[in-house]
Order: sequence, then C-alpha cells, then structure tokens
Amino acid sequence: MGSYLRGKVIPLSPARRIVAELLHHAKYVPSLPLARDCRIDALVEARRARTAVSWTSLFMKAYGLVSQHHPVLRRAYIPYPYARFYEHPHSTCTVLIEREWQGEPVVLGAKVVAPETTPLALLNEHLRRFREDDVLSVSPFRQVLRMGRQPWLLRRFAFWSSLYFSGYKRAKRFGTFMMSSLGAQGVEQMHPLTPLTTYLTFGPIQADGRVTIKVIYDHRVIDGRHAARVLIDLEHILNTTLTEELRTPQ
Repeated sequence: MGSYLRGKVIPLSPARRIVAELLHHAKYVPSLPLARDCRIDALVEARRARTAVSWTSLFMKAYGLVSQHHPVLRRAYIPYPYARFYEHPHSTCTVLIEREWQGEPVVLGAKVVAPETTPLALLNEHLRRFREDDVLSVSPFRQVLRMGRQPWLLRRFAFWSSLYFSGYKRAKRFGTFMMSSLGAQGVEQMHPLTPLTTYLTFGPIQADGRVTIKVIYDHRVIDGRHAARVLIDLEHILNTTLTEELRTPQ
C-alpha cells in the first residue's frame, strides 16, 4: 500500500480574515447584478493622450457624479433598532487593491471620499499610492490589518455595529459603494459580493470603446429599472463630463 502524506495547516492572515468577515455580512444582502454593454469611444480617444490616468479613476469619478443625480446610490438599509434608510451627503468609494503582504497576495480596501468633486489627477495619485507605496505607510491598509489581528468576536461586533446601526458610521468606515475591476486581466466579474448598497465593476475595454459595465445592487434599496437608468447615465457621463475633463489642459 502507498503511504498517505499529510498536508500542512495554514493560519488565516489578518487580511484574509477581513475578507472572510466582509463576505459573511455580504451573504445576507439580497443583491442582484445588472450589466450594460456600453460604448465609451469618446473617452477612449481622449485618454490616448493621457494614458497615465487610470480607468479606475475615471469610473470612480463618473460613478460619484452619477450618485449626485441618483441619491439612492448614497443610501443604505439600516435594520436596527428599526428598519430605515440612511442617505449620505456625498459618495465615498471603497476601492479594492491587490497587494503583496508578507509573501501573500492580499486584497485590501481603501476609501476615497467624494470622488465626484476630486480632480482626476488627485484621484490618480491616491490610487498610485495605494498600489505602490509600502503597505504599512497607507493608513487605510494599516487599519484593515490591525482589525484583522483582533479576536474573532471583536471583529464580528465591530462590523455588525458599524453596518447595521448607524448609517453615518457605516458610510465613514465602509463607504457608500465598493468597486474593483479585473478588466486589465481580460476578465469580467459575474456577481461580486458586498455588504454595501452597490458594487461597481467593468470588464475589458476594447480599442473601439466597447465595455461591459456592471452594478451589483441591494434590492432592498434599489430596483432593477432604477439601476438600469444609473448605467445609462454612467455611460453618458463617461463620454461627456469625463471626456471633457481629460481634454482640458492641466
């Protein structure tokens, strides 16, 4: 008989514990994905002269601008002590960034406050810092890793009290929407999970401007037809307001 080899036990890193905690709360959100095949050829053409501006910056700002016209995107369902909505005065984006930490590829979240009123150059600088600076030099990353080191019960209570009791604390600590994209790897996400009201993602952007943009939304807060109008307006803003900003000399 052949011998049986035993595997090894690998403890969860602080970052992986936070991912597990987020997914624990996200699984209770009745979320639905809605996708639209868009054409952003005007933006693609304008960006050719300023390739240093990332697609994430462009989509983040555009979604913030759409949120000004659709306040429902800044709302959250707060169940305790009684069911109600909370509407934040501005957008706050939690952007997910993959980094290498202690020999492990990890996903860390960082918040960008009011992207709708932030110049693209500054948004781009925020994202560059999140992607390139030392992990512990980025304050949001330090906070995530510090929370991941806490005992399980404390982590669970911190998430639970922030997400379900105070809309203001929820927006401050977790943001009003989440976003990430694997389009640069030629991949389209199907139904990413989030405990927040919406999750913005987009697939590969073709040379002629074709791209699939997707919003995953909490059906307790937003209905499908409203989410569809959000995607239509997002495509329009990308081709107009964001294109004009790219074309404006800096």
